[in-house]
Amino acid sequence: MALTADANFQKLKQWHEANGASLNMRALFESDPERFGRFSTTLQTDDGDILIDYSKNLINQDVLAMLLALAKSRGLEEARKKMFSGEKINFTEGRAVLHVALRNRSNTPILVDGEDVMPEVNRVLDKMKAFCQKVRSGDWKGFSGKSITDVVNIGIGGSDLGPLMVTEALKPYSAGGPDVWFVSNIDGTHLAKTLAKLNPETTLFIIASKTFTTQETITNAESAKDWFLQTAADVSRPEPDAAALKHTVAKVKDFGIDTANMFEFWDWVGGRYSLWSAIGLSIALHVGFENFEQLLSGAHWMDNHFRSAPLEQNAPVLLAMLGVWYINFFQAETHAMLPYDQYMHRFAAYFQQGDMESNGKYITKDGARVNYHTGPIVWGEPGTNGQHAFYQLIHQGEGVMWDINSYDQWGVELGKQLAKKIEPELKYDSEVTSHDSSTNGLINFLKKNFA
Repeated sequence: MALTADANFQKLKQWHEANGASLNMRALFESDPERFGRFSTTLQTDDGDILIDYSKNLINQDVLAMLLALAKSRGLEEARKKMFSGEKINFTEGRAVLHVALRNRSNTPILVDGEDVMPEVNRVLDKMKAFCQKVRSGDWKGFSGKSITDVVNIGIGGSDLGPLMVTEALKPYSAGGPDVWFVSNIDGTHLAKTLAKLNPETTLFIIASKTFTTQETITNAESAKDWFLQTAADVSRPEPDAAALKHTVAKVKDFGIDTANMFEFWDWVGGRYSLWSAIGLSIALHVGFENFEQLLSGAHWMDNHFRSAPLEQNAPVLLAMLGVWYINFFQAETHAMLPYDQYMHRFAAYFQQGDMESNGKYITKDGARVNYHTGPIVWGEPGTNGQHAFYQLIHQGEGVMWDINSYDQWGVELGKQLAKKIEPELKYDSEVTSHDSSTNGLINFLKKNFA
């Protein structure tokens, strides 16, 4: 059943049509001195309390009750149970969605096709721990015998934004670790400006790509390899100081990286949820593996809260349903105020990707694509990460509320297919006519002016 046909949605719609225009924040507080207490919840953890204050939203008790009723009627509780149990809720790709397994510090079994995934998760974590300790201690040497001082993470989308955001947020914990740099833009200037600051004798590269076919990532990785080999061409070990984050071996070996330095993750790890996996290696190198484990533990605590708390006190559910309220019933989205300091300025771009990819697009059952974002896209920064999310916005549908899939990566894969079709066309002088007129015009202009 479509969201708009749900009786609880219709009830909300009727309430909004009758009362929405009269909602006034000042009046809501003046009429209810206890409003803060009614519309806030405190999460008690071993490390202190977390306050979730949602009283400054355009809701009252009736609206909140209707939103939670909608969450129940849409099957949120059932979908939550399926995710934690390892069912293949990514139905378009036939995959489980188990970022929760990556940070499952209790090690309770999580089964996919009858097999517990936790031994493999822990094996990779142990491998990451040993690698981090070797690099941070100085035991890992560059080709000339010097210790590593800098790590360059080459990736895009979830293989860039998540680790970038976390490493910047956790900079105060980075003492004793290498500096970490992130390159995502296929514009060669981004990589060139980064490498100009670094010494190849003391630089370690991390190639972060689930498939090792992402054009932006592989192009930058090849350029980095060339830069490295220009210096190291006369030494006995020509392969670059590099680690690969991937879930298959062959392409890593072909690239020239020792597969002993390959850190696996699995097809049930979605890109935008992947910083908890081996994709978080740059985080662990920067802040130390012990602090990375603390990061996993904090996420596991929140997973348990999300899994067990009743909807009325469930922080992720409450915030998600407020998003549904604004997206569906107001012309512009209202976003919560977030704690912000110099170390969190990347959070907005990271959150943009998750929001756009999980909530901001819709695909009907007959294949017609509709942009379900009613407000403007206001987060993020120019460059390929925004484009990466936007391609998925165009090509892919998502969310339990809308009865669509939040987890598949068809948009990313379609973007790769388009790139593979266009790339060889750029190598020949003949005029291109195989696309729409705009794409043809752009390609032909590039061929004419940048031959």
